[in-house]
This record gives sequence, structure tokens and C-alpha cells, in this order.
Amino acid sequence: MPQSPLILVTNDDGILSPGLLAAAEAVAGLGDLLLVAPVTQQTSMSRAFTHGADVGVIERVDVPVGGRPVTAYAVSGSPALAVTHAVLELADRPVGLCVSGINYGENIGASIGVSGTVGAALEAGTRGIPGIAVSVTVQVNEWRTFGAIDWTAARHFTRLLASQVLDEGLPGGVSVLNLNVPRSATVDTELRKTVQSRQPYYVRRRPDPTRRLDQPYQFPVDVVVDWDTLEPGTDIHAVVRDQVASVTPLTWRMTADTDWEPPGR
Repeated sequence: MPQSPLILVTNDDGILSPGLLAAAEAVAGLGDLLLVAPVTQQTSMSRAFTHGADVGVIERVDVPVGGRPVTAYAVSGSPALAVTHAVLELADRPVGLCVSGINYGENIGASIGVSGTVGAALEAGTRGIPGIAVSVTVQVNEWRTFGAIDWTAARHFTRLLASQVLDEGLPGGVSVLNLNVPRSATVDTELRKTVQSRQPYYVRRRPDPTRRLDQPYQFPVDVVVDWDTLEPGTDIHAVVRDQVASVTPLTWRMTADTDWEPPGR
């Protein structure tokens, strides 16, 4: 009898995020679960490999998935480090799929390069593991508060994509499916294939000129959409304008498709 696929569930919101449990519930029954996530909030860490006295410390914790306790692993470190520990140290066999999320806050437009949710899935992709990054739209001030969300639609679309990837694999050249679900979505909402918008989406504001440079500072973040230049067919257009679920095929390769040549001698 064939062995069930091993599904790694991770995130950047931390091991206690309700979104991690929602992701685990979405794929429960499709394979054996391996829950490995950062011990604390690691938003905007992209694929960083952090350093420090506690980095690499792993704690076993029980989390409730589908009404029963499941052993999970809380890693001191970034989302990419959590994936690396999962694959090289904690998995008892090759991982067949990585699901990263479900994230509090959409990851769309040019800002996805900053995302720890997408970064974790891309890290898995560099190891030949197909990945799905999943996010739900929330206000910026909700990123770290873990407010109440109806996960029904996000779980539905996550399971739909996970089933497809486990059955068919990812298309050639694709490493990650970046899924973004509007908070208002239902299971009947359209799921649309999109491309990544070039717009920044999350924009950092200039500091007050009177601020003291010797004091800690965090740039305030605004969501900005230029409706006049917003490209049809993009993730921002789908999620923000049309309020439909968006799935964008991504790759960890950053080589541009261009006919450019360097100058000759």
C-alpha cells in the first residue's frame, strides 16, 4: 500500500496563529501532517536566515487540528529556517507538499518579495518541494492581533489547490502557487489565475522629520493602489477591485525574460 504524502504546514505568523490551524485543517486527510512554524511572529522576513543565541531551538507543542491534538514544532528563527529544520531534521521522509499560511494579510503585488509566508513556500521550492502560500485580506493594523476570521473559504481553496498539486504536481517552471482570498469570499467565489502586479501595494511612509535618529523606529505602512495604472489580470486587480480569490504561479528563479545583452568590448 502506497505511503501517504507528507504535508508540511508552516507560516510566518507563528505557531499560535489560528491561520496555521486553519491551513492544517484544510489539508487534513490528504496526507500526514508535519506542523513546523516559527515560535513567534516573523512577518516580512522573506527568505531570511536569522541569527542569534536562541536560533535553532525547537519546542514540541500540541495544537488542536480537527478536534484532536497534533504534535507541532515551534522553531526559534525565521519561516525559511522553520522550513529548513522541517525538511532536514524533523521529517521522517521526503516532504510532498508545503502549505504556508494561512496568513493574516494579503500578499500581492511587488510586496510579495518581503513576505515570510511566500518566502517559506519558496524555500521549500528550492528543495524541489511544491508549495502553496495562502493569505486572507485583513487591515494592516490586524497583522499581529489575530482577529476573528471565518476561514471557510480560505480552507476550501487551499484544499482544492493542495488536492490538485498532490495529484498532478506543479507545472514545469512553477515552484509556488500564491493564493490570496478576500475576507468576504465564500466557497462559491471565483478562483482566478493571475499574474503578479508591478504595483508596490504596501507603501512605507516617510518618517516625521523631527524624529530622533537614536531612537527605534518602525515605518508606518499604507495600502496604496493606483487605479489608473492597475493592470488587468493581476493579483491586485482580482483581490482588491473584483473581490475574487487570486492564485498566482510563482518561481524562486529571479532571472528576467529579456533580449538584453551586455556591451561588447
